[in-house]
Amino acid sequence: MIQLQLQCIDNITPQIFTTRVIEPVLCHLENFSKSATQLLLGTALHESMGLKHRRQIGGPARSFFQMEPATHDDIWNNYLAYRDDLRGRVEALMSLPNADKHVELEFNDNYAAGMARVHYLRSPDPLPKSDDIVGHSNYWKKHYNTAKGKGTPTKYQNDWTAHGGPKVYFRSDCTV
Repeated sequence: MIQLQLQCIDNITPQIFTTRVIEPVLCHLENFSKSATQLLLGTALHESMGLKHRRQIGGPARSFFQMEPATHDDIWNNYLAYRDDLRGRVEALMSLPNADKHVELEFNDNYAAGMARVHYLRSPDPLPKSDDIVGHSNYWKKHYNTAKGKGTPTKYQNDWTAHGGPKVYFRSDCTV
C-alpha cells in the first residue's frame, strides 16, 4: 500500500505531483484508476496553469485544482454527508482533525486532490478510458468547469501537452 505524506509542494513537476500526491490519494480513497489519475492531473495542469497557481487570479478558487469554496462546501454538505466511509477517508487527508477546510484546500495537496476526485465522483457518468485526453477534456468541461465555465476542452488539451502531461509515467495499480 502506498503511504500518504502531507504534501504542499511548490515548483513541482507533473511527474512528482502524480507520484507523490494524486496516485497515493486515489489509492487512499480506494478509487484508483489510471484514467482517474490522468483526469486529476489534467485538471490540475489546466486549472493552475501548469501547477503554478494555488489561488485563482482575481477569484475565489483554491488549490492546483482551483476549486471554489462554494463547490467545496456543497460537496461536504450534499455528498460526503451521506457517505460515511468516503467522508472518513477524505477527513483523514486533513493535516489536523479540526483544520480549516478552506485552508487545507489551498495548502494541503492531498486534501485538494481528494476533494477534486470526490467532485468528479458526484457524476453518474463513467470516466473516459485511460489515455483518452480528448475524452478527459470533455468530461472535465461537463463535470468540473460546467457549461457556464469559461474553459474549453481544446484549452485543456493544449495545457495537458504544454505542461508535460504526455511525459508522465502512470502506475497501473496501488502496489508499490
